[in-house]
This record gives sequence, C-alpha cells and structure tokens, in this order.
Amino acid sequence: MPSEYKPPIAVHFIWHPSDNDDVEPIIEAASKYLSRDINRPFSRNLNIPIFFYSTNSPSDVPNDFPQELATRNVLFVFTSINTAGRTLWIDYINNLPCSETMRAVPVALTRDGLGHGGEGSLKNLNFIRAYEWPKVSMLQNTILAMAHEIYRHGFVEIVEKDKGKSSSIKIFLSHAKSGNTGRLHAEAIKRFIDNTNMSLFFDATTISPGFKFNDEIIKHVADSTMVAICSDDYSSRYWCQREILCAKEHHRPMIAVNCLENYEDRIFPAGSNVPCVHVPPESPLSETEILKVLTTTLLETIRHCHALASLEHYQTRGWIDCDCAFFSRPPEIRQILALKADGKLNKICYPEPPIYSEEADWHNQLAIDTFTPLWSNSENNSLHGLRVGISISDVPSDGFNENHLPPSQSIRFAQDLARHLLARSATLIYGGDLRKDGFTQFILDEAIALKNRLNSDDIHVVNHLAWPIHKADKEIIAWRANYKAVMDTVEHVVPTDIDNDVDKDSFLPPSTPQNKYIWSRCLTEMRIKSIDSSHARICAGGKLSGYNGKMPGVLEEILIAIDKNKPIYLLGAFGGVVGEVCKVLCKEAYPDALTESWQIYHNVGYVDLQTIASTYDMCADYGKVKGTLEVMDINTLSKNAGLDEATYLRLMETPFVDECIHLIMQGLKTLSS
Repeated sequence: MPSEYKPPIAVHFIWHPSDNDDVEPIIEAASKYLSRDINRPFSRNLNIPIFFYSTNSPSDVPNDFPQELATRNVLFVFTSINTAGRTLWIDYINNLPCSETMRAVPVALTRDGLGHGGEGSLKNLNFIRAYEWPKVSMLQNTILAMAHEIYRHGFVEIVEKDKGKSSSIKIFLSHAKSGNTGRLHAEAIKRFIDNTNMSLFFDATTISPGFKFNDEIIKHVADSTMVAICSDDYSSRYWCQREILCAKEHHRPMIAVNCLENYEDRIFPAGSNVPCVHVPPESPLSETEILKVLTTTLLETIRHCHALASLEHYQTRGWIDCDCAFFSRPPEIRQILALKADGKLNKICYPEPPIYSEEADWHNQLAIDTFTPLWSNSENNSLHGLRVGISISDVPSDGFNENHLPPSQSIRFAQDLARHLLARSATLIYGGDLRKDGFTQFILDEAIALKNRLNSDDIHVVNHLAWPIHKADKEIIAWRANYKAVMDTVEHVVPTDIDNDVDKDSFLPPSTPQNKYIWSRCLTEMRIKSIDSSHARICAGGKLSGYNGKMPGVLEEILIAIDKNKPIYLLGAFGGVVGEVCKVLCKEAYPDALTESWQIYHNVGYVDLQTIASTYDMCADYGKVKGTLEVMDINTLSKNAGLDEATYLRLMETPFVDECIHLIMQGLKTLSS
C-alpha cells in the first residue's frame, strides 16, 4: 500500500487583512518565486505548495489553523500593531500548531509586531525585521530572508548553537581571472556577504590564483551552489570550464550570471541548462543587483533540493520505478554517458514539466529512458480517442478565510491538466468562450505544439459555444479563426422552444430578465450537448454567483453529467461549486450556497430570472438539486471514474496539483483500456 502523499515542504502565510498593503507585494513576489508562473507555463520554476490564511474582516481571524500537509511546513506569520493589538489575533497566533515539522517564522512589519515574541508559538523566536530595511530594498531583502528560512527549515538540519551558520548555503563564485568584470563582480558579491548579516545566509568561496584544481576547487564545488559569473572571457577559460564540469559531475545546483560587455565567441555547452540572471558589466554592482544574484542562487538551491526530495517521495508512492536515477534538471549527454559507463541504470527521472521530444530525441539513440513523474514515452497515445470535458473556473477569493489556496490555483491546474491530456492524445472538450489571453489560451498553444510534434491532422480541442456567445465582437471571432487548425468550434443554435423570441443573426446582451432567461436556456442546451459528446468530465472550482445561466455553470454541468451517467472527477479542495458539492458527498451539513435563498441574495435579478423560467417550466429546482446530490454515492462515482473509493475520496480532498493529475490520469487510463 503506497504511503500517504506528503510533499517535502509546504509554505503557509498568515496575516491580518489591515496589513494587506504591506503583505500583498511580498505574497505576490513569494508566489511568483515559489510556484510555477502561470504566465510562463513552460518554465521550470519552483513548485512548492503554498497556502494563505487571512480574512476579509479586520475583527475576524481565519476559520482554522495551517495543517501539517507536508513532511515539513514553514509558517510565515506577519505581525504588526494590527495583530499585537487585537486579542483574537494574539490568541490565534499564540496557538499556532508549531512542532518539529511545523516551524513558525515571524516577520515583523512594524516594531509593534515584535510583541508576539514573548509568549505562545512565537516565544523566543528570531523575527525577520522587515521594517528595518530601507523601503527601496525592503521587498528584495524580505524575499531573500524568507527564502533562506525555507531552505533552513525545509532541507537542512539546524544546529541552534551555531546561530544558523550550520545551515548556511555554500556558494562558489566562479569567474575568469582575466579582465576585470568577473573578478570585480565576484569580489563585490563576497564583500557584500561578509559585511552584512548575509554571512549567516551564505558561505561564499572564491579561489585565489595559484591553487591546484584538484586539491582546492573540487572540495568546495562538490558541496556548493555554483555561481558562474559569465563575463566576455569566462567560457573560453580552461579553469572556468573545469569548475563548471566539476559542478555538473557532482550534480550541484548552479546559476549563470550574464554580465557580458560585448559578446562571447562560444557559450560553453556544459554551462547551459541552468537558470540565468542578467546584471550590468559595470562595476561596482549595486545592492539591488547583488540581492538579485543571491536570491536567484538561493531559489535555485531550494529548487534543486525540493526536486530531488519530491522525486524520492514519488518513488515511495509507486509513481516512479525503483530502478532509476534522479536528476534535478533535464539530463545532459555527459551525465547520461557517465551513467552508461558505470553500467548501473538506464532510466532517468527529472522534474516536471517534460522537455519536448525534439529536444530529447538523442536520448533514444543512447538507449536511455528519460521521463518525469507524470509523463513517460509509454504514455504516448494512451488516451487516444478519449474525449474529456473540463469544467474548471476561478473561484473569487473569500479573503483566505476558508479557501486557503492561491487565486491562480485553478489556472495552474488547468494548464498542467491540458498538457498531460493533450500529450496523451486525448481530445479536450470545453464549453465556453476561449478568450484571447485567457487561461484557456494555453490549451490552444499546447495543442499547436502537439500538432507540430506529431505531424498530425487530428484536432484535439473542441470548443462548444452557446448562442449568442459566438455572435460576439469581430476581434474574438478573428482570434478563434487563427486556431482553427487545432480547435473545432461548435456553434450551437437557439433552442427550438425560444426560436421565435430572438433575432438569431444579432448578438443579444444579457441586460434584461427576459434576455437573461434566453441566455440561460441556450447555455443549458449547449452544456447538455457538450457533455453528451464527452466520455468523462473533470470539475474544479466554479463561481457560486455572478454567472449568466439559471444556476452556477459548473453545478449544472455536474448535474447533467450525473443524469447521463458520465464519469466525473471532482476536485473539492479547490473550493467553489465543486467544493460545496464534495461537502454533500461527504455527508456534511448541506451548504447554504446550494440553496435558492442564498442564490437570490447573492445574485441581483435572480428572482426575476427564476420567475420567467418557471413560466417555461425551465427554472432551477433547488429541491431537486439537493435530492440529486444527497443520493450520490461515492462508490458508484469512483467505479465510473476507474478508481477505487479511497482514491476517489483522496482526489476530492487533495489540494496538490501533481497528485490530482496523477489520480485523474490513473482513472482515465482505466476507462480508456
């Protein structure tokens, strides 16, 4: 039996809503660095789970405490006069569940925030004193300090008597001795570290000319993060190349610092496949530029440690074969040749996302099997012919009082899901307007890449549009036309029962109760036909108010899928409509949000819509909705979805995107076979 899924580390942020102006920039930057950037979905950023705890009301505290969701959990507690001056918040912070696996790190936004250090969970802890840094560099310094705490508490054993030095990150500053740029930049970075409290964060090493390579450099490189300061002369220098090769041989984390003044005549191949940050060639480097280099160094070290720890955990879960090597980056030819020379392994697993087959075509020539936890070559076409509908949408924030996931979690999930479904040659069915620059544009961009890779004429995205959405402005129509090679758009006609009530050739805005009814009727018809054409449905999130149909769209799609006995995958941890439905499945108290009275209170004009719809016998019957949901049986749902009951329950409750994808693929492969 696989062990319980627990990622190596999770990060939790706790703050008072009155501190939003100070905390939000920090949260935004931290989210960008710790999570895969939804605006760069092909990037290899960190993918650490993050959770937010706050409220909409200054007089309230979050409904619950951070949970021990990972092997190690880091709780960043932002303190200020707003937390230190309110009894409820004092009690909440004092009672945070701290332990060896739940480490609290207080961040004082103002001097008053230090008052929490005298009692409770924060007693005698060192605070990150964000208020002491100059405003111009406060954000950079805070992110760097927080990243250091994630590294310390997440991936090293802290020896308190050493005051943090035992958990410092060791960095090796590799630079060309010829010319001045590399040397001066390395000296500036080391001097900055030595003259500030950064010496507790970083143990920086540079090698003086004259030391023998084997005696001095290998010892330092083998347990350091390599910072390659790439000046014009760097790649052509013998010792610089040796240092890079040594770092790669020992599988060390590494970054490149691009400070070219003119050009380099050849980028050293072994110096690639790593993050690169640019700084100007002029000396001295500013504090801002040095902080940028150090932050990149620290984050790449965390990514390296997190990637390897994640792969090891996936292996204990049975996601990865036991006879494979783990790399923190996509493998390189020298590393593969070294493995084959040892005659040990011919399988390599590296972190998501997988590189495209064009980049990896040489792997087959060396008879090496390379894959990621959720993807391997054996998965090609494994879902061919399967038509999978997706019902995924954002959930408006509740101030992180109950739903503690990032607002972009649904987007991140949709991107990863689309990548894995399309790569397995499934057909994605989506009901709604795939708008330009929306999160669904990623689906189409991935489909184009797939089409080119497979040299296939198959269309793997079907977009169902209700009338009158496909009568929208010409710009959107033209944009859709650009994707016609990979997307089949199904434009649904007006249902016959309201055919005489509209001008079918003109766009009808949902601006009156009668118009809103026509919209709701058309949306219902589109959803029925869309779900009819699919083999399975994946549901996450879903707005509970502010929709154009007769009820929340994702709710209606769930009900239609149940009525048609279609396999459905419900991801309850993402909140929204699906979260409320999962509460019913788990026999919790019936949610107010799924009642007519709640919908009337939270949707302007809903009474008028229901009144008109009832004259056509088409209104939303919330008594029937309740009856349908309350008799839903998890055992039946799980069997239909190709999963056992325990696995389906886990799918309903897990907040982790990787685990969701793995479980859904497991079920779909069962259906496909």
